[in-house]
Amino acid sequence: MQRAAEFLKSFAQAMSALSLYPEGHSVRERALDATYEKLTDLLSEDPAPQFTFLADEVIYGKSPLREMRNWEWSSRLSGIGMQRLEMDRTTTRDDLELLLSDALGLLSGAGINTAEARYMRPSGIRWGEIGIRGEAEGLTAVETATIALTLSEEADTIRWMHEEVATGRDLPMLEVEAVVRALSVAMHGDRQMLLPLLKLREFDEYTTTHSLNVSVLTMALAEWLGFSAGDVRAFGVAGLLHDLGKVKIPLEILNKAGKLDEHERVVMNAHPVEGARLIIAEEPELDMAAVVAYEHHVMLNGGGYPSFKYERDCHDASKLVHVCDVYDALRTNRPYRDAWASDKVLAYLEERSGVEFDGGIAHAFSTMMRNWGPQVVRLTEDEPLPAS
Repeated sequence: MQRAAEFLKSFAQAMSALSLYPEGHSVRERALDATYEKLTDLLSEDPAPQFTFLADEVIYGKSPLREMRNWEWSSRLSGIGMQRLEMDRTTTRDDLELLLSDALGLLSGAGINTAEARYMRPSGIRWGEIGIRGEAEGLTAVETATIALTLSEEADTIRWMHEEVATGRDLPMLEVEAVVRALSVAMHGDRQMLLPLLKLREFDEYTTTHSLNVSVLTMALAEWLGFSAGDVRAFGVAGLLHDLGKVKIPLEILNKAGKLDEHERVVMNAHPVEGARLIIAEEPELDMAAVVAYEHHVMLNGGGYPSFKYERDCHDASKLVHVCDVYDALRTNRPYRDAWASDKVLAYLEERSGVEFDGGIAHAFSTMMRNWGPQVVRLTEDEPLPAS
């Protein structure tokens, strides 16, 4: 971790030197030498270092680089499409200089040929945008911008994420965050807000469809209530992961058409606890998402599940997700009932406010949906999103 941070600090110094001094200048050459030395030190302990730049956050491998939080170059590099940077031991000093030159060219708006920069030059360095599976554009040409066409990539990613967790692999947080950012982009069109909600194609796809819809609805509600952009995205992540515990439920119970028996109901009702465990075990920093996974079925009056040993209030994010969760569940066809009309669901939320739901949040959600009703678009995964 220390060598990774030292390389990035030297990287920033070299960027500054290249922007100030012409090719061949001694200051420029010393800065390049120092940065390449730091890279060599890093490669000696990590043969394939990988950095991800997400606004003010720097991820090294799968772990945040705490000392590089709010590093000013992170947002700059992310802004020019260099959200992921990978290197290996074949990287030369010339490769490094080309990388720095290309980055400076993009930052200055020089309009360099990014395809040439990523693909044509023999190099041990690869860089690009985070794709839906967390792949860099320089590796597979998968772009987050596919969200502008359909939601199929996002749905595929969530199915893949559920499979990864169900089989005991790590929770792929970079992909989770990429999906949430992509959904946010889809929601904010050129002229108006858009709420893209998926229609269920097959009953066994419910968890995927529902997770994406709850994420969209939760972000919309958080924005309606005036939360900051960072909080909106954090709530979106919590909404996306709220049902993660269902990956541990047998499919014959999860997709059962009839009423669950007593044993099956116990298994089903364990998913909030299991989801919280999965999240906090893999990503301790996602404490809010873990709390939401745990609390999203708890009613305002203490009913629901799991039950608390001592009476206490739920997190605000849990209250938002609870309302959005119930709305989308009732608006979706299930094996045992047809979908409710939107007005009927909103009336139910209002009726149950103060008992099951926080009254202020339920009322805000109903108001939002009635105001933004024309912007709600229900489509299948493969249908194109409408122009906003």
